[in-house]
Amino acid sequence: MDVLTLSQIQFAVTSIYHFFFVPLTLGLSVLVAIMETIYVRTGNPLYKRMTKFWGKLFLINFAMGVVTGIVQEFQFGMNWSEYSRFVGDIFGVPLAIEALMAFFLESTFLGVWIFGWDRLSKGLHAACIWLVAIGSNLSALWILIANSFMQNPQGYVIENGRAVMTSFNALLTNPNVWVQFPHTVFAGFSTGAFFVMGISAYHMIKKRDIDVFKPSFQLAAVFGIISILMVILVGHNQAQYMVQTQPMKMAAAEALVRSEDPAPLSIFTIVDQNTLTERVSIRIPVLLSVLSYNRFTGEVKGMVELQEQLSKQFGPDNYIPNIAVNYWSFRIMVGAGFMMLFLAGVAVYLILRNIHLDTFRYAWVFPLAIGLPYLANSFGWILTEMGRQPWVVYGLKKTADAFSPNLTVGMVFSSLVLFILVYGALMAADIYLLVKYAKAGPQPVYEVAENSQEEGYWG
Repeated sequence: MDVLTLSQIQFAVTSIYHFFFVPLTLGLSVLVAIMETIYVRTGNPLYKRMTKFWGKLFLINFAMGVVTGIVQEFQFGMNWSEYSRFVGDIFGVPLAIEALMAFFLESTFLGVWIFGWDRLSKGLHAACIWLVAIGSNLSALWILIANSFMQNPQGYVIENGRAVMTSFNALLTNPNVWVQFPHTVFAGFSTGAFFVMGISAYHMIKKRDIDVFKPSFQLAAVFGIISILMVILVGHNQAQYMVQTQPMKMAAAEALVRSEDPAPLSIFTIVDQNTLTERVSIRIPVLLSVLSYNRFTGEVKGMVELQEQLSKQFGPDNYIPNIAVNYWSFRIMVGAGFMMLFLAGVAVYLILRNIHLDTFRYAWVFPLAIGLPYLANSFGWILTEMGRQPWVVYGLKKTADAFSPNLTVGMVFSSLVLFILVYGALMAADIYLLVKYAKAGPQPVYEVAENSQEEGYWG
């Protein structure tokens, strides 16, 4: 492998690993805040136990997200210095604001929340966890503002071979932000919901702490079905936007070789990457046009025509991304999403019918379903980034021109191996801690009453 390929693999490894923790932070922070708000409003100590239990798992996840997020930013300087040189004047602004505004907000008030039990008033303490949740989701906003410039550059000019910002407002109002951000945030909410549902179901099946885990399951089920419905809705809008701004990504995601009007939706298609010939094709007529334009007609461009168009516009090159990766990433993401919708619907049905999980034959599915949002999240980002290739900044700079020129294969390979080993150890530690404290369950009521008086107690 060459330096470019190894650098791409390394960035993929660190990005996907970091993104294991981000969605759960987004969703679980809000759920913990809701639980503590209910405790403040009702005074019911049950919700204090819930807040402390889920807050402990949130803290474990948050710590891992911080550690892996710091590594992400170093990647731009180490492996992608040409990218940083080209776009740093623009890309650095939202990342700096994210650190100064969002990260400091969430980390500061998380510390206050941890050590503020019984030192602050109930309302003020609950306000702290809400500020943590707001900070976490603001962090996602600023990072997606930076990423959206890579997807759809806005508000810039090219000076001396570098992209220079001409309008900060254009960066903020980039249409890509406002289809990508809600999709990511609601995906995070869904992740938090399925995390709580799965662990709650595990304890309810074993008939442990039903008083804590039954309301946890109910809250997460309602939160989850609303969130996953919003993911699907805004994801539909995002796909329609992608048809207009990155048609090659959609063509690869659908393995659509030639432009069609109306365009069919692929059920199962295999296309040869080199010859662009279909080996297997099962499609539903018209449906891709319906999804792309909300009508029965509308041309969706194919890879052959787009390759010719882009070659004329930007010069001869291969502008077709990896078809298999994009095609199957799209289907895994969508398939996992609709499975989540089905399971959230089942959970709400069980709640409405007052069916206890320990008597429900298929209750074991809910703990296993914790993995579904992680599949959807990971493959969604693989589609987002791989579908943009060969561009690192769409239409402005190619990935092949973005890596650090002085790197050697040995340097990148050795650092890649080191990252995999260290991240593997961190993942093992994270899973061990989450499983340990998730299985242990919440503290008994009398322990909560005693320990809440201890200095610095957080759960």
